[in-house]
Amino acid sequence: METSAESGTGTGAGVGHRRAVRFVSGLTGGLIGLLAAGVGVAVGEFAAAVSAAFGSRAPKAPVVAVGEWAIDLSPAWLKEAAIRNFGSHDKAALLTGVYVTIAVVSVLTGMLARRHLGTATGLAAAFGLLGLIAAITRPVVGFGAWFPALLAGVATVAVLRGLTLRSLRPGLLGTAAEAVAPDERRDRRERREQTVRRERRRFLLTLFGTGTGALVGGFGSRAWLDSRYNVAPVRAAVVLPEAAEPLPALPASVHPDVVELEPFFTPNAQFYRVDTALTVPQVDPRQWMLRIHGMVARPFEVSFADLLRMPLEEHDLTLTCVSNTVGGPYCGNARWLGAPLAPLLRRAGVQAGADQILSTSFDGMTIGTPVEAVLDGRQAMLAVAMNGQTLPVEHGFPCRMLVPGLYGYVSATKWVVDLELTTFAKDAGFWVGEGWAQQAPVKTASRIDVPGTGATLQAGTVVVAGVAWATHRGVAGVEVQVDKGAWVTADLATADTPDTWRQWSYPWHATPGQHTLTVRCTDGTGTLQTPVVQDTLPDGATGYHSIQVTIG
Repeated sequence: METSAESGTGTGAGVGHRRAVRFVSGLTGGLIGLLAAGVGVAVGEFAAAVSAAFGSRAPKAPVVAVGEWAIDLSPAWLKEAAIRNFGSHDKAALLTGVYVTIAVVSVLTGMLARRHLGTATGLAAAFGLLGLIAAITRPVVGFGAWFPALLAGVATVAVLRGLTLRSLRPGLLGTAAEAVAPDERRDRRERREQTVRRERRRFLLTLFGTGTGALVGGFGSRAWLDSRYNVAPVRAAVVLPEAAEPLPALPASVHPDVVELEPFFTPNAQFYRVDTALTVPQVDPRQWMLRIHGMVARPFEVSFADLLRMPLEEHDLTLTCVSNTVGGPYCGNARWLGAPLAPLLRRAGVQAGADQILSTSFDGMTIGTPVEAVLDGRQAMLAVAMNGQTLPVEHGFPCRMLVPGLYGYVSATKWVVDLELTTFAKDAGFWVGEGWAQQAPVKTASRIDVPGTGATLQAGTVVVAGVAWATHRGVAGVEVQVDKGAWVTADLATADTPDTWRQWSYPWHATPGQHTLTVRCTDGTGTLQTPVVQDTLPDGATGYHSIQVTIG
């Protein structure tokens, strides 16, 4: 009995020891994989900084290239869902997803390397190759795009193999006594134990040093890149000329005196931003050049200094994104300053048959705009200022394109550097290739902003207010409906131009209970907003905006 009990205890201890060793081995492998990926990311950032030092136009960290590639490969419905759920934070959400994916794959690869180093090496190399493919398929490809990705992949594989092979040395992850044969003499066992302990300390220091180096190198390189490519100081130094004919200040009556209703002009910091740029392009206006070419008689280029010397115009314009849902927030109004675009096209001499302006952003994004929409008399412009301030970097500094009456994805190119006169039959802008409509005039829409949906209010007079827009057609009337009752005419604020939204208000005599408030508008042509519900794809959402409130 005693012998059996001793034998069982010994067997249990042995199994427990083996499990502990396997756990430590897996944990070590996962940590090694994570560190290898961290080194790869850091080396990619460092390589981007090096390529920037050599004057690369587009230094790009591999993680950003992979994120942009993911955007390109994502179907339109997924992009739309990201914008709808994350709004202006969709880029941060995507980058977080890329980092989490890298972390999970690297941990699993490191654990696999403990038993199958060759297979794990191939997996790491394939992941690095994915980053390289992402880099070389970007619209703007150069040394600064492929070099960081290549170096990051090589570094990841080298660190994974090096640390894994070192961690597989006999006894390094077990107990010191485990590495010593039981029949060895005591002094030899002690020397072996000391050697194993020393190797462990060195290995742990190596892991710590690798992690520290990755953090310092990665964040340091990113900080250097951000400072080198930060155009904020240059933007602050830009002196904007006055418009040839400055617009007068608008009367206070363009905005109803309603608490919590947003101002007539949307502050720059609150203006919506929807684009595919994971990192905001930093374009130095001293090096910026706009090329106008293609189906033209006289191609030419315009510098930023040339642009500022032109007779500039001010224009009030409401922008809305095609991704804006009914009642959504992706709509803003601003006073813009810029050079009229039509004279530039006439200077170039647009050839017969050219029906599209294919504009290209600094980061490679392409947008197709009808030539007719620029030459038909509307105030299309190359904007350099927004609400009296130099154009914010996030909104296209140093220059963006604006065409009234069209959704932004077919008209409002940020960081624009190229205008090619071509045809819709020959070329398609990025979003058209993703399934969005080629022609996209802004649809008539209205929104209730006050009170907010779900609000609980006191009985009596409740002011309902909001905005309505039908860009380039104007708003002629707004109506409000309570609980499927009769439509009642709302009070319109003073109109600015047909290209801006119009704010409205309605004093509602609210009675206790739960109520549904709905709004609709009529555009300047007399056409009533459609009640037909349509999603944003392929050319903008339609339907009436409704909210629910409780009156106590």
